Amino acid sequence: MLDKWTLEWTKPVLEKAAKHIDKSGVSANQVSIIGFLIGILVIPALWLGMYIPALIIIMINRILDGLDGALARMKVPTDAGGFLDITLDFIFYSAVVWGFALGNPERNALAAATLVFSFVGTGSSFLAFAAMAAKLDIKSIKYPQKSLYYLGGLTEGTETIIFLVLFCLFPEFFPAMAYVFAALCWLTTIIRIVTGYKTLAVQTKGKGN
Repeated sequence: MLDKWTLEWTKPVLEKAAKHIDKSGVSANQVSIIGFLIGILVIPALWLGMYIPALIIIMINRILDGLDGALARMKVPTDAGGFLDITLDFIFYSAVVWGFALGNPERNALAAATLVFSFVGTGSSFLAFAAMAAKLDIKSIKYPQKSLYYLGGLTEGTETIIFLVLFCLFPEFFPAMAYVFAALCWLTTIIRIVTGYKTLAVQTKGKGN
């Protein structure tokens, strides 16, 4: 929901940084992989209850995730790069939640499982529609810079980052915040299913079910 506005003010900064990185010969895919490898360190950090280091790891991962996209757009974004980026993003998001479950299973495990369950809804509805949109050559007007059709909702990248940061700043409230975020994710899933189905139904009207 907030991505449209956050992208407007982060884009110039990321593009400027990407120009310097591009001079070093580092590719967008390499930045994606480096960001993921750093990001996955959030699991042991949270397991050990090191919440501030975990927060720093999360922010580094998200910054590099923005940089890989800016680097890709400087040249010709590829389907392979888009696939790598979105796949690693989904794994990273779940890794953070899993880290909280490992750190305090008695308090956090059920809430973490509920949140990851909701991620299945947002992720599957997002990727399934993107696949169908590519097949039907449906272009995104709202996010034309994305490598695949970016179906929005209440919980997009910005909202996810906000909650991940809040989890680290107030770990004692992780269960309550996780349940709230899961509820918002399911609302997003419902919106995407309804919107996606109607859009595809119009596009394929007369071509079958």
